[in-house]
Amino acid sequence: MDTDYARVASAIAYLTEHRDEQPSLDRLAASIGLSPFHFQRTFRKYAGVTPKQFLAALTLESAKTLLSRDVSVADAALDVGLSGSSRLHDHFVSIEAMSPGEYKSRGEGLRVTYGFTQTPFGLMLVATTTRGIAMLEFIESAHFDPNITEFPRAQFTRDDSVADRLAPRIFGETKSAPIRVHVRGTNFQLRVWNALLNVPEGAVRTYGQLAASMGEPDSARAVGNALAHNPVALLIPCHRVIAANGVVGNYKWGSGRKRGLLAWEAARAG
Repeated sequence: MDTDYARVASAIAYLTEHRDEQPSLDRLAASIGLSPFHFQRTFRKYAGVTPKQFLAALTLESAKTLLSRDVSVADAALDVGLSGSSRLHDHFVSIEAMSPGEYKSRGEGLRVTYGFTQTPFGLMLVATTTRGIAMLEFIESAHFDPNITEFPRAQFTRDDSVADRLAPRIFGETKSAPIRVHVRGTNFQLRVWNALLNVPEGAVRTYGQLAASMGEPDSARAVGNALAHNPVALLIPCHRVIAANGVVGNYKWGSGRKRGLLAWEAARAG
């Protein structure tokens, strides 16, 4: 594992755990054994924001949770600075559903290229077809089992350079052509995933709010189930959905990572 990446990942975990203590730059740098100057430069290289910006966003997220005790969820979640100045994605993401024939054949004849790359939020697996990104997962080790995918009969080729090239586009570090995702889902799941694309970076929605935006105000539980089946992390931004009481809640790839992603996006959104 890249040493600097591991240090930044540790710093993010430390910031998340100790955010209420407002640790100084010197203290953060010391926690991972770097000088303040080297730490600041390394953190920004990997996370895209300074430690101070990241901590400010974490603090804002904490304030939102506290405010939710006395203020309506909509006001508490959206009126604490997460949405007013937020910008849309640097890139446009579109969802292309797999055809029934592709699913029935379990990917027979489909060519899938997959690879692994390090990110500020952990090791990431990316699998692509000629029609887009089919899987994007945060994982603990560089292991991939085609049998757990929707297309176990496809032809799989490992090429980590594909994941390395896609990462800057996925994290909005470079301007690029629209990103397509090629996924399978029920009609309802596809509607939920498409609705998520309308939630701006730096903003959050509750399950109920997302359901209402789809014209399905009584389907908050079904929305949660659809989020749990999202095969493409980050690009289909299920991390932007929180519980009705303002709590960040569960996340397929870990609640700690979810808090980190929300703070990172809030910092980027200004």
